Formats: sequence, C-alpha cells, structure tokens
Amino acid sequence: MDTPLREPTFLILTALAVEPMHGYGLIREVAVLSEGRLSLRPGTLYGALDRLVDGGLVHIDREETVDGRLRRYYRLSPTGATALHAETRRMRHNVDVATARLRKRGRAARPSVLRPVEGLT
Repeated sequence: MDTPLREPTFLILTALAVEPMHGYGLIREVAVLSEGRLSLRPGTLYGALDRLVDGGLVHIDREETVDGRLRRYYRLSPTGATALHAETRRMRHNVDVATARLRKRGRAARPSVLRPVEGLT
C-alpha cells in the first residue's frame, strides 16, 4: 500500500500501533483518535481490514469466542509499522512546509521597517 494513506486507514493503523484490537474496539479507538470526526461503520471497517490484511500491513493476531460470537483481533505488522512511519514523516513534512509558509506570510503582512509618525518625534 502506497502513501498517502486515506485518513481511515491511517487511523486504523495508528490504533493498532499500541496493541492488537478487535473490530468494535477499533471503531471506538478511531472515533477517539479523530476526536469524533470519523465514525467507522462495521462494513467499512471490515472492508478496510480485509484490504490491510491482504496488503500485509495488518495480521490477524488471534480469534476467540465471546458470548457465542467470534471475535477476531488484528495487529499491526512490521510492514504496516513501516508504512505508518512513512506516512507520519510525509505528513510532518507537509505540516512543516505549511507552517513555514504561514510564518512568511505573517511577516510579509507586517511592515518590515518602523517609520516615525509625524508629530510624535
């Protein structure tokens, strides 16, 4: 999988960077990480997880049965960790460039030389 990663994918990988998680846990964690901006539906999440597993970025960690239902846990693979690191570097670079440009814009908007105001000298 190439960068840039789409935001849901980035947040799923970010959630899995700490520990293996099951689907519902991932849905909650992505909501927390995005400060509520992103709410994954189960179909969207499991489609993304299938693609991430197929792409080698995520592995199935284990399966267990809870209340008669199968709960599958996913974990970030070494390839997924590399992709997440690459994406964070790319995003950090973009933020640094934008921040520098905004600083330059702010300096350009201010007068560079202070001139005396008539009647105050």
